Order: sequence, then structure tokens, then C-alpha cells
Amino acid sequence: MLAEVVRSGFVESRHRGHVAVVDPDGAVALRLGDPDQPVFPRSTNKPLQTVAMVELGLDAPAGLLAVACASHAGLPVHVEAVRQLLASAGLTEGDLDNTPDLPLDTEAAHALLASGGGPDRLRQNCSGNHAAMLATCVARSWPTAGYRDPAHPLQAAIRATYERMSRTTLGAAAVDGCGAPLYSMSLVGLATAYRALMADDDPAAIRVRAAIVANPELVDGPGRAASGLMTAVPGLIAKGGAEGMYGVALPDGRGLAVKIEDGGARAAVPVVVAVLRKLGLDGEPLARWASTPVFGHGEVVGEVRAAVF
Repeated sequence: MLAEVVRSGFVESRHRGHVAVVDPDGAVALRLGDPDQPVFPRSTNKPLQTVAMVELGLDAPAGLLAVACASHAGLPVHVEAVRQLLASAGLTEGDLDNTPDLPLDTEAAHALLASGGGPDRLRQNCSGNHAAMLATCVARSWPTAGYRDPAHPLQAAIRATYERMSRTTLGAAAVDGCGAPLYSMSLVGLATAYRALMADDDPAAIRVRAAIVANPELVDGPGRAASGLMTAVPGLIAKGGAEGMYGVALPDGRGLAVKIEDGGARAAVPVVVAVLRKLGLDGEPLARWASTPVFGHGEVVGEVRAAVF
């Protein structure tokens, strides 16, 4: 049991889950739950996908590489970065094949609806990742049509990079919410891949991690958890994913992966913070993210907090 939901002093709900921490040398340093069971890493994949794309020839400024790693909030700064990434390859919004959606940011979504707009591909949180896939296809002279197909050479190359960085063979195949291919791996494998993202001297990994560290708000958004964690701990890489997933690369080269078993995203960040503190990171800058508020009649009456360590 990793987290609990407290309302007015009463423990209302509990979240079970799994954690893996891998040292810079690849040894597993911490196991909680069953981190060897396969999970879908969801959007924690994106920095790993971007490493693969840079290896394949994606050449973009740091800010555009950061938005390629993003589950962005759909703010104007994110939308403009995606447009620039597409334009750099001679592409437009019409070339995207991700799933149309509203911005993750509530105010941006309300503004879009008030203006008469609706769900679209450009503002959907994975648009930077898909724009990077398209730009990589252009760089390699591969067809952009069908770029999401697991048999497309882009996706085959991304899968090979996953397996190399995670030191594992990927398992079950599925379709992610945005339409991209998705493969299962263990949390140990995901933590190992995040270790590689931070610790390896591969030129592509170096470029991607530098882009993320320099542009945390392009990877998520102002006031959002992943950007907040990276701002709180300089040099940290943090990336959330749907269904309670989180991947973290620590500045010293350790990799961390978290899965909340019931998919409850509200529990993931407090657990990540508890593990980071256990691993020796300074607790004070992380205090903002140590719990998630629980509301009653518009006021804070409790919290979602880690219940481990």
C-alpha cells in the first residue's frame, strides 16, 4: 500500500502500487510491491521515444525536443512549439494523426470552447511527440502516412531503442490513448531506461536530457506536477503517464519508476516525492508536491499522501 486518501482526519481510500529504483550501474536498489510484473508505461515513454528519434536524425532546438517529450498543457507556448516543429519539416497540423482533444489546462480548454473551438490535434497533449515522429520520418525520407503503424520503420526503430535502454524485451502490444504504439515492460525495465536517459554518454540521450532539464515547463506546464518536480530539483527529469505511471531520472544517474495499481494518478506524485526523499534528495523544495489536496465544499479538508517509509 503506497498511498492513502485522508478526508477530515479519516482514511477514506488507499492506493496500492509498485516501485523500482535502479542505481547508475544498473543494479536494482529498491523494490516495492512487484516491479517485475509488466505494465504499460504510457507517456513515460516519450523521452525514450525522443532519444530514438534524435538517433534517427531528428535535429531540433532544445525547446522543440522538450515538447517532443511532453504531455503538454495545451497553452499557447506549447501550441507554438508544436507548430514550429512541424514547420521545420515542411509539415502542418493537417499531417498529425494523434487523437483530437481539448487542452489539459482547464482555462485553456474553456477559452478554446468559448471561442467556438473544440477538440483538435494541435492542442492534444501528445501533439509534440507526434510532430517529432513526423519530422523524423521527413529526416529519414520515410513516408509520413501511416507513421503510427507498428510496422512503420520509425516505430520499429523506436521499439529497438526501448529495448536497448531498458535492457529488456518488450511484451504486450497495444494502442496508446493518442494512437501511438504501446508495449508493456516491467517497472525495473522502465527505471533502467530512465537510468540510461540520465547516465549514458550516448549523444542522443545527452541532447534529450539537456533539453528537458532546460525546459521543464514545455514538458508539462506551469503549476503542473512534472514541471514542478523538475523545477524543485535542478537536473531532475520527471515524466508522468496515464493510469498512475511515473518515470524519474535523478541527477546522480539513478532511475525510478512508479505504477499506482488502480490507475489513480492522484497518488503517483506523492509517492514519487516520498521515494525521492528516501533516496536522499532535499525535502524542502519538494514539499509542494508531497501531497495532493482533498476538497470539501471548496475548501481543503484532507490530502492524498504517501503511506510508505
